[in-house]
Amino acid sequence: VQLQASGGGLVQAGGSLRLSCAASGRTLSMYAMGWFRQAPGKEREVVAVISRSGGSTYYVDSVKGRFTIVRDNAKNTVYLQMNSLKPEDTAVYYCAASLGVGAPITQYVYDYWGQGTLVTVSS
Repeated sequence: VQLQASGGGLVQAGGSLRLSCAASGRTLSMYAMGWFRQAPGKEREVVAVISRSGGSTYYVDSVKGRFTIVRDNAKNTVYLQMNSLKPEDTAVYYCAASLGVGAPITQYVYDYWGQGTLVTVSS
């Protein structure tokens, strides 16, 4: 499966962005999907994950209550709605697909990765 992430940009603190991850090649419903991010000088971390059906989700503590991951299997697309953005959310955001069970949070079980989209939050 090929993944194409989009929707990043420059936004002021407190603003919102919606990231999209469009899949091609295979149906998205075969995969658990995750959003990860990597800030300058830091390791890549999990942000949010959703199971194949959408029934299970996971959020890293720092984004709980602000970010929402949803999937539209009919459109082969996963979204990350990001509200109340903070400067510390600045990073390159990646979407990834996993054949793993449930909503896996370990990046090493993700088989396919998109190219990343840059989110910059100004203070």
